[in-house]
Amino acid sequence: MRIFLLKTLSNSLRKQCYSTRNVKKVTHCIFDMDGLLLDTEQVYKKMITQLCAKYGHVYTEELMMKVLGGTEQRLSEILCKDLNLPVTPKEFRDELLEMGDKMLAGTPMLDGAERLICHLHNTKVPFALATSSSERSVKTKIAPYKELFSYFNHMVMGSTDKEVKFGKPHPDIFLVAASRFPDKPKPEKCLVFEDSPHGVTAGVKAGMQVVMVPDPHLDKRLTTHATIVLPTLAKFQPEMFGLPPFQ
Repeated sequence: MRIFLLKTLSNSLRKQCYSTRNVKKVTHCIFDMDGLLLDTEQVYKKMITQLCAKYGHVYTEELMMKVLGGTEQRLSEILCKDLNLPVTPKEFRDELLEMGDKMLAGTPMLDGAERLICHLHNTKVPFALATSSSERSVKTKIAPYKELFSYFNHMVMGSTDKEVKFGKPHPDIFLVAASRFPDKPKPEKCLVFEDSPHGVTAGVKAGMQVVMVPDPHLDKRLTTHATIVLPTLAKFQPEMFGLPPFQ
């Protein structure tokens, strides 16, 4: 009876961590950055809230969900239009970047991120970064972790990469990231790691499986299109996707 109860508990915990979709073996991994590897989402919320308040407006949850995961350009265009701000999207973005130079510096890594990156590096699994941020923002955020981020095969920065024509939820950034691996894997051989609904949509549209690590307060209905949903990257089990297991 005790063994049965332990197995039942184990299966129950497993179901809490993983959705019910079937998974397939992959050979390459592609990571988002903000809100997944680095704890920057609350910093961005604070920055945008302050900037909107400067012009007499409130940065609502509805607006936040609208711009989450998108490029800096798209975020600026949406906010300037929806709030009828007295500045151009470029001016808004420039102000945001200037704030980010200070406020985004030194943001901590999220649970399980460093361990997973080091594991993939040590087991020689190819992996890349696909972030909607600009090169300027990325340099600020990864400055304390230069060695760790040097393990990535390459980085695609959606806000400044000319090959990324459309940001998330369009699939461009993940397809570009896949095409830059030396062996150019097919989309179905790539596993995307994301935290935002728009990012998951982009990965699915690219023909890839997606591991989602959403904000715990996110409406569960916005997570159903992911292949699996986890509370943190620390709960990821590489062997489920045919990758080398943690030792």
